[in-house]
Amino acid sequence: MTSAVLEHLSSNRDDILQRLFDLLRAKSVSTDPAYKPEMKKAREILFHRLAKFGFENIQELEEGGHPSLYADWLHAPEKPTLLVYGHYDVQPSDPDDAWDSPAFEPTIRDGRIYARGVSDDKAPLSIALETLAAFIKVEGKLPYNVKLLIEGEEELGSATLAKIIASNKNLLKADAVLSADGARWRTDLQSVNVGSRGNGGLEFSIRTASKDLHSGRFGGAVPNALHVMSRIVAGFHSDSGAVNVDGFYDGITTADPEVRKDIQNLSFDEEPFFQQMESSPYGEAGFSTLERMWIRPTLELNGLFGGYTGEGGKTAIPCTATAKLTTRMVPGQDPDHVRDCIIRHLKKHCPSGVALEISVNRGWVAANEVPPTHPLLLAAEKTILETSGVKPERVRVGSTLPLSDIIKQGLGIDTIMFSFSTADEDFHAPNEFFRLSSLDEGLKAWVKISQIIGEQVSSDYQ
Repeated sequence: MTSAVLEHLSSNRDDILQRLFDLLRAKSVSTDPAYKPEMKKAREILFHRLAKFGFENIQELEEGGHPSLYADWLHAPEKPTLLVYGHYDVQPSDPDDAWDSPAFEPTIRDGRIYARGVSDDKAPLSIALETLAAFIKVEGKLPYNVKLLIEGEEELGSATLAKIIASNKNLLKADAVLSADGARWRTDLQSVNVGSRGNGGLEFSIRTASKDLHSGRFGGAVPNALHVMSRIVAGFHSDSGAVNVDGFYDGITTADPEVRKDIQNLSFDEEPFFQQMESSPYGEAGFSTLERMWIRPTLELNGLFGGYTGEGGKTAIPCTATAKLTTRMVPGQDPDHVRDCIIRHLKKHCPSGVALEISVNRGWVAANEVPPTHPLLLAAEKTILETSGVKPERVRVGSTLPLSDIIKQGLGIDTIMFSFSTADEDFHAPNEFFRLSSLDEGLKAWVKISQIIGEQVSSDYQ
C-alpha cells in the first residue's frame, strides 16, 4: 500500500474533518426549492475544493434542475478511466425537534458525527475526494484516470441526470463507475453490493365534490374522499402480501436458485433485526426477509392525507384525498411498464363520478446487477480482503442508486458501490450519523483500491 499517501491522510485528519464539517453546514436540500441558495453554497464549496485539490476542467453540468459538478484528471496513459460518483444533495431535516443536536451543525458524540447528509452522502464522498487529492499531493499523480461526477439531484431520483449524460457523453465516457454512494449492509459483516432494486414514484389525488361538506347535512348522501381513497389503497395488496396490480410482476423470472441459496447462507438473525426497529416480519408469502428486501419488488404508500388533521374535531366531509407511493423493482421489470400498470390500476378502481389526478413526479429507473467477474468488482473485493483480512460476502441492497441504471442506459458501463456509510446510520431520518472509525477505514480502503486499479489497464474493462 502507498504508505506516504496514508501517512499524509492520517496527519491531516483534523483538516479532513473540518472540510467535511464545512460541507455539512451547507443545507443542500434538493427536494425543497427554498434551499436553492444552500444548494449553490454546497457547489461553491466543492468547486473551490476541487480546484485546490488539483483537479482540472471543473465545470457545472445542468439540464434544468440542480447542476452536477464535473472535474477530471486524465494523465495516466493506458490505465483505466473511472467515473467516480457521489452526490452533494441531502434529504430535508424535519422533524427538527426530533434531533438531539442541530441537523446542520455537525456534532461528534460517542465516536460518531451527527448531521443531515453525513452518511448519505457527504462523508463517503469526502473520503473519495480526500484520497484522490492525497495521491495528487504526495505522488503528483493519480494511479488511473479519474472523471468526477458529483450530482445534485440524487435525492430527487436523479431527475435530470439522464439528460446531463445524454448531453455530455464524450465528456463522461469511462470504463466503469466507482460510486462513493450506496451504503454497506452491516458493521459486523464485510460485504460488497452486487445488485440494487429499481425505483419509481408517483402521487395521485381524488376529488369527490367541489368543496368540503357539512357531515350532518350531507353525510350519507355524498361520497367521502377519505373513504374512497382507503378502498383504493387497500386494494394494492392481496392478503398474502403480494402486489395486487395486473401486470406488475411481468418480466420477472423465477429467482436464481443459487442466488437464493447464497442469501440463505448469509449470517442473519431476524429477531434482533426487527427488535431494533420495534417491528415484526411482514411481506410477500414464500420469501424470507432478505429475499423480500433484495430480490422481490414492492409497492409502498409513503404518504396518505386529506381532511382535517388539526387539534380537536371538525364535522366536515373531505372532498379531496392524496396519496404518495413508490415502488422498488427487481431485474426483469421494465419501469415504464410498471408505471403504466399502476396508472391503469388507479383508473380502473377509481369509482364513477370521482375525479382522479395523477402526477408522476419522480424518475423511474430499473434494477441493477453487477457482472460477477467485473474487474472493478474484483478490485473492490481484493481491497476489502487486504484491508480487513476478511473475504467479503456478495450481498444485494434493497434501496436504489438511480445512477446505476441511468449510467448503464446512457454510457453502457457498470457501477460498483464503494461507500463506507452503513445501513443503520439513520440517513433520511433524524439523528443521521457516520462513524469516525468508518472515516479511517474508508480512507485506507480508497487508497488500496486506487493502487489495485492502477495495476490494471484499460483493456481489462473491454
